[in-house]
Amino acid sequence: MSRRVLITGTAGFIGFHLARLLLSEGFTVHGYDGMTDYYDVRLKQRRHQILMQTEGFGATEGMLEDDDLFQKTADDFEPDVIVHLAAQAGVRYSLENPRAYIDANVVGTFNVMEAARRHEVDHLLMASTSSVYGANTDMPFVETHKADTPLTIYAATKKANEAMGHSYAHLWNLPTTMFRFFTVYGPWGRPDMALFKFVDAIQNGRPIDIYNNGDMHRDFTYVEDLVNGIRLLIDAAPVRPEPDAEIPEWDSLSPVAPWRVVNIGNSDTVRLLDFVEAIEDCMGMKAQRNYMEMQKGDVPATWADATLLRELTGYRPQTDVRDGIAKFVAWYRAYYDV
Repeated sequence: MSRRVLITGTAGFIGFHLARLLLSEGFTVHGYDGMTDYYDVRLKQRRHQILMQTEGFGATEGMLEDDDLFQKTADDFEPDVIVHLAAQAGVRYSLENPRAYIDANVVGTFNVMEAARRHEVDHLLMASTSSVYGANTDMPFVETHKADTPLTIYAATKKANEAMGHSYAHLWNLPTTMFRFFTVYGPWGRPDMALFKFVDAIQNGRPIDIYNNGDMHRDFTYVEDLVNGIRLLIDAAPVRPEPDAEIPEWDSLSPVAPWRVVNIGNSDTVRLLDFVEAIEDCMGMKAQRNYMEMQKGDVPATWADATLLRELTGYRPQTDVRDGIAKFVAWYRAYYDV
């Protein structure tokens, strides 16, 4: 019998790609998504339509905060594994509407953890973010670094999720893996992300906003690399260590719970201006550049140490950013018929 995976956020960018990958491997997948209008709902609907064409996929539309509906969905589906990707995303939007982040990311995540506890799932995997490293300037970021200085409410809610997940893992012996994503991009991406915004603006003759006058670096992670990492981590459920067990220095495994946090990144950092030039080269068009100051809550650089992912799975993301950009531009032009 195929394993049953409940994924929150399947109409979202990453959830869509993960669901497609798992379905291709014969998993039975049930999606749960709120279809909020944070960005173009038609893009979310199209992703779900594609998934619905695959045998083994079903979905429920609802908000994470709707505990009765979420628990009923879990009860009806009886998952072996839960992958929690749904969230109110976006660093800058958290300055405008912080309550949406508390509702979706804290209350909603609690509801997901309760379902995982009640169903005693084999593994609960939940998305965190590189933003939790906050003001940390010691790079590349390692999972065991302190992450106590988040700079936005978005990052703070994700850090709270990590702490909540640890407590449930300890109390209920619930195998839990948190993964920290690093600037994910690729086909079917979110319109609020830099690559989508840049390509859309260049294609339509609008200027692009370049923050901190371009003096920024990001660890860009191609979406298919990311979901391959998640897929492999499903089979790498943490186990509570024996008392006084020696945990390798590269492992973030908790000494008191079957819980760990894992970076999923390209282990490379790309200068923002080089990223823009790669887009221009791929599109054969020049950008009108609007240089701006650093935005509140932003960080100048991110860079993942992905040693732990490789130690656990034997895998590391390595798609070259130019190849990934080319695949996104091809998707964008086909999707919008330009």
